[in-house]
Amino acid sequence: MNGGEGINDMEVNENKEKKCEVLMWGYLPGVSPLQSSLTSPVSVRFPESEVDGDSWKDVCGGGCGFGLAISASGKLITWGSADDQGQSYLTSGKHEETPEPYPLPTNDPILKAAAGWAHCVTVTGKGEVYTWGWKECVPSGKITCSWTSMKTFEKNRSAKQSSTLTEQGSPRSQGSKSSVGSLSCSDDKSVEDESIKRRKVSTRQEYEISMPADETLSAPPCLVMLDPLVKITSVAAGGRHTLALSDVGQVWGWGYGGDGQLGLGTRIKTVASPHLIPCIDPSSCRKDKPDMVHQESVSAGALSHNSVGNYIKGIACGARHSLVITDAGVLVAFGWGLYGQCGQGNREDMLRPSCVSSLSGTQIEAVAAGLWHTICICTDGRVYALGGNQFGQLGLGTNSDQCEFIPRLLDASVLENKNAKVVSCGARHSVILTDDGKIYSWGWNKYGQLGLGDTIDRNIPSQVPVDNFVPKNIACGWWHTLSLCETVS
Repeated sequence: MNGGEGINDMEVNENKEKKCEVLMWGYLPGVSPLQSSLTSPVSVRFPESEVDGDSWKDVCGGGCGFGLAISASGKLITWGSADDQGQSYLTSGKHEETPEPYPLPTNDPILKAAAGWAHCVTVTGKGEVYTWGWKECVPSGKITCSWTSMKTFEKNRSAKQSSTLTEQGSPRSQGSKSSVGSLSCSDDKSVEDESIKRRKVSTRQEYEISMPADETLSAPPCLVMLDPLVKITSVAAGGRHTLALSDVGQVWGWGYGGDGQLGLGTRIKTVASPHLIPCIDPSSCRKDKPDMVHQESVSAGALSHNSVGNYIKGIACGARHSLVITDAGVLVAFGWGLYGQCGQGNREDMLRPSCVSSLSGTQIEAVAAGLWHTICICTDGRVYALGGNQFGQLGLGTNSDQCEFIPRLLDASVLENKNAKVVSCGARHSVILTDDGKIYSWGWNKYGQLGLGDTIDRNIPSQVPVDNFVPKNIACGWWHTLSLCETVS
């Protein structure tokens, strides 16, 4: 559910002489025999089954109770789940303590990845998208493997590896013989508006109750069918919906849309195929129209900082709302608005993309979203927060049921003279990375997801101790946090 990778990525130093590590903290139940939480950063062991010379390249957060990362060779690595985690356990590849490559049905390197509660989505070097997990999150497309074939392939790979490796391991493999078919998904009619009380209760139940894993409820990895000319560069995953950003700045969406999170102007429950989302609409940003009176000329590639923009440069998903950033730095939101997380000054759901007009004149560089809140970073490194603040996830020094319906500037003393560059959100916690390589976290901390050595909630940013490491990127899962770091020699 963490923000879209196209927004939150920090440039990773590719200097071969520097070794990269992945640190994890929070709720990853499969890592510990007793399923205890990790309250402080701990190194993630790189898969022993991989060839020498491979290493960590990036972190992608993960879903409920499992982590996602990418290796330098382009493998998607998963770990951390446990067999009582229901659909999340199945979606993670049933990889527990030992990180292993997820058996995707492609040999193309994975460049980006994201996860919702129990679905995953990846982007290959060819700009293709593969997704799997909860069926309502997976669009009709080309099924390139099945759960049965994945089990067989992993079993064969494990047997082959065990006969050649001296150390015990559980190597996994890529999918084998392909089968082609289509998923049957249907569009449901619009639903009536729920009451505020019912919406609150349903959300807590939806994202906090685990069920036994059931393969009939999940779809195996599927190639998302897009026009051959569409090349995807990044993806973002919400609770049950997905956004994909193309190389020409267009946004595609699919999955659950009952709260408007797919920006199609309706409450259609299931969008079974990728739809183009009309993210840039000047009529939705009337207050942000540029004043051209005093400008003699404007080049084709130059835009006033008050204009809406020409294309989308970044995407992010909350549980049931979505955010995009235009090339002009304008923040656009749509979807569930009960807690003010769309920044429109009210609790209304936004069925169509709408500019956050209160940030007019402020250029947004990065954004991320959680279950009920949104955090964004300006080009000058300042941090704004909006939405629900029940656990202090806005970082404003308070935590209460009072929501922030328009963005509030974080003025915490610990961030004085600091410039935030990367932001990521879990369900109810927030994390930023500053340009001097410091990590700060705040919000809900029941599982140690703040990385501060305890389980005490924080309502102001606190620095995460990562001695002997230089953080290069951060990414949150629902109840955990990952960081890609360089080791200090």
